[in-house]
Amino acid sequence: MKKTYALRDLDCANCAAKMEAAIKKIDGVKDATVSFMTQKLTIDADDAVFDAVLKKAVKAISKVEPDCEVIL
Repeated sequence: MKKTYALRDLDCANCAAKMEAAIKKIDGVKDATVSFMTQKLTIDADDAVFDAVLKKAVKAISKVEPDCEVIL
């Protein structure tokens, strides 16, 4: 399953790259992109574990940039 979410208050491209790298390391993630220009997060993960992956991705994003919010 592949889903895209809007991001709010993503401040820099370097932070986006760090978030993307952290999300790609989560078990069950096939691919992930964090775009600073469009302020979007796209996650491609297994259907069975998608909700758990999304929770871990949100946590990884807040570790890199606490002010950044994922619009679910």
